[in-house]
Amino acid sequence: MGAAVQQPTPGGRRRGRRRSRSKPMGEINVTPFVDVMLVLLIIFMVAAPLTTVGVPVDLPKTAAGALPGEQEEPLTVTMIAGGEIQIQTTTVARSELIGKLRAIAAERSSDRVYLRADGAISYREVMQVMGALNAGGFANVGLVTDTGGPAFGAGPGPAASSGTDQ
Repeated sequence: MGAAVQQPTPGGRRRGRRRSRSKPMGEINVTPFVDVMLVLLIIFMVAAPLTTVGVPVDLPKTAAGALPGEQEEPLTVTMIAGGEIQIQTTTVARSELIGKLRAIAAERSSDRVYLRADGAISYREVMQVMGALNAGGFANVGLVTDTGGPAFGAGPGPAASSGTDQ
C-alpha cells in the first residue's frame, strides 16, 4: 500500500477532511494454513513408525520386493529365536496355535497371514508353523524378509566375494 503526500494549500491549511479509507483485502493469508500443515506433517512423520508391529526379530535379507497393501489389518505371526510364537503381539503356545488361528480365521474376511521368522530358526520349525497356519485356515502365507539381500542372477550382491581370497 502506498501513501500519497498531500500538498499544502496557499493558506497553510488543508481543505476538507482526509477521506481515505483502507479498502478490504481481497487476498487470503495462507501463512497460518502452511504452519498448521507443517505441524500435522511432523506429527504424522513421528507417529507412522509407531504403527508397525514392534516385536524385534532378525529377519533374513532377500531380493524380493514388498507386497501391495490391504484394506484389513494384516495378521502377523512371529517366530522368535527362543522358540516363542506370537500372533500379532500375543504369545501363543504351540499346542494352542491351530485353535487360535481357526478362531481368528472365522472372524476375518482375508485368508492372508504374514509369517516373520528369525533367521536363526531352522527350516523345519518354519515349515511346521506354516503347516499350522494352513491347518488353521490361512492358505495365503507371505514370508516377511528385509530387503538388501543377495540377488541371485542379477549381479553381485553385498555378500558376493571378489574371487581373490588370500
